[in-house]
Amino acid sequence: MEKAQEVRVSDMVNWIVRILLILAGVIAGWFVAPDSNRFDIIQMVIALFLFAFFLAVAAFWPSLVRWRRGKA
Repeated sequence: MEKAQEVRVSDMVNWIVRILLILAGVIAGWFVAPDSNRFDIIQMVIALFLFAFFLAVAAFWPSLVRWRRGKA
């Protein structure tokens, strides 16, 4: 890959990780105080669950659409 394209790919991954961690931070903030020692660990676990959830939705999207429409 060219250097410029490599930078674009890493920027895209950086944005995805940031969005997941921001969303996970908000969710973790509902259950744990942000100044707690465990906050970062819980935030990372929630981010991994969110990543797995979004990946599963993307993988099964056609099946979910067919099921929702009643054509399963």
